[in-house]
Amino acid sequence: MIERALISVYDKSGLDVFATGLAELGLELVASGGTRAVLTEQNLQVTEVSELTAMPELMGGRVKTLHPRIHAGILARRDREDDVSALEDNGIRPFDLVCVNLYPFGEVVARKGTREEDAVEMIDIGGPAMLRAAAKNFMHVAPVSSPEQYGFVLDELRASGEISVATRRDLAAAAFAYTAAYEATIANWFADRETFPEKLIVPLQKVSDLSYGENPHQRGAYYAEAGARRHLLSRVDQLGGKALSFNNLNDLDAARRIIEEFAVPACAIIKHGNPCGVAVGGAVGEAYGKALASDPVSAFGGVVALNRPVDADVAQAISEQFIEVITAPAFSDDGLDLLRRREGLRILANEERRRQTPGERDFRRVVGGMLVQDVDGGIDEREGMDVAAGAAPDEASWGDLLFAWRVAKHVASNAIVLVKDLATIGVGGGQMSRVDAVRIAVAKAREHGHDLEGAVLASDAFFPFADGPAIALEAGVAAIIQPGGSKRDAEVIDAVEQAGATMVLTGRRHFRH
Repeated sequence: MIERALISVYDKSGLDVFATGLAELGLELVASGGTRAVLTEQNLQVTEVSELTAMPELMGGRVKTLHPRIHAGILARRDREDDVSALEDNGIRPFDLVCVNLYPFGEVVARKGTREEDAVEMIDIGGPAMLRAAAKNFMHVAPVSSPEQYGFVLDELRASGEISVATRRDLAAAAFAYTAAYEATIANWFADRETFPEKLIVPLQKVSDLSYGENPHQRGAYYAEAGARRHLLSRVDQLGGKALSFNNLNDLDAARRIIEEFAVPACAIIKHGNPCGVAVGGAVGEAYGKALASDPVSAFGGVVALNRPVDADVAQAISEQFIEVITAPAFSDDGLDLLRRREGLRILANEERRRQTPGERDFRRVVGGMLVQDVDGGIDEREGMDVAAGAAPDEASWGDLLFAWRVAKHVASNAIVLVKDLATIGVGGGQMSRVDAVRIAVAKAREHGHDLEGAVLASDAFFPFADGPAIALEAGVAAIIQPGGSKRDAEVIDAVEQAGATMVLTGRRHFRH
């Protein structure tokens, strides 16, 4: 039977209802100083921890619950005579329920400019100790670690006067996961002083369940890294449509990463993690039209990302196409009404311009482990590039070359991007052969009626032979941008020179596997 509860929480949301419910069921309440102050405001009878320990809270509250009268009351096994005798001999009464949540370390260190001393003060010591003790002794104690658990715990107590072993076991699992993630967040904060520490722990917090994974037979959920300053859906409001799926989120991530490459009005249309159309323009409507024209067939059922608010005219144009998701900073009332008429269209208002945090890591799951690397953030500066063949590009050509180079970074390798007038006109990605990627990009451009004369090409890595550039040059491409570094660079550069075209070498590749 649940007769006595120990409560010590930082997050006090829902606490008034929970504690009142416990008191109405006849439980004796014991609480730490700050928690007790809140509960007494609810006219509840609450014993303060310091009354049990006969010790005041020390060092500004750093030491208050670390005491045998507290931990013996939590850890005592009621089916062991020696444990019960130890309680009786020392005048200690056991706790049947322990409700604890912790200082918000992750939230504090996620704030820009947090001082080390402020972060350290948010490292909870007593809270994890009590919660882990209760979870270890789940056969006799119910560990409650989240306000989200208050409702079903009260329901079960009201129904039977006790909490079942199965529920206590589930609560213990949740408590250990909570404290493990908390400790991992702290460990990673300390480890950030080392690029790749000896032990890397990734604490994840579930944001939402998904309808399914990549395929209907796979379960799926979305987790965010605890302590991250932002995540994929941070500050994102869904204004309409069905729940987001695994594949929607994967494409949304790709779309947001591309769109944030540009400060001017831009649009990216994503399908299966790759851009099928990217463009910038004088206004976001123009950018959308150019991006769609790049490959309207592949855009069917894609994700559309815009970096400017959507008005009624843009919404009308978008609503004429079948897309799965649209994301933009905001939507006019008329535009939102138009988009909501498309059944199932997921409409996301993204208030935050997502910028990568210095030191951010990329994780890839492999059998038995993870591959970890720095995120491929930023883009190469024009000043560091070398015009290796042909005449120096004019400003318009430079604009197209740099635009193509930005987009190529986000296409699966081997990546080839054809651009004209600041819009993609052909994309070839995810191929085992770079020359095949060129063929696909050229074929895509021709299929959709694009004029390749004077277009530019970006390749995410070097051309090992001159055959790839030759196909593009014969189609009318006037300039190529690529990292260089092949043993046959001289052969490739000579082929471009002979064709009267320009080649720019960046010196850095951007594979995306």
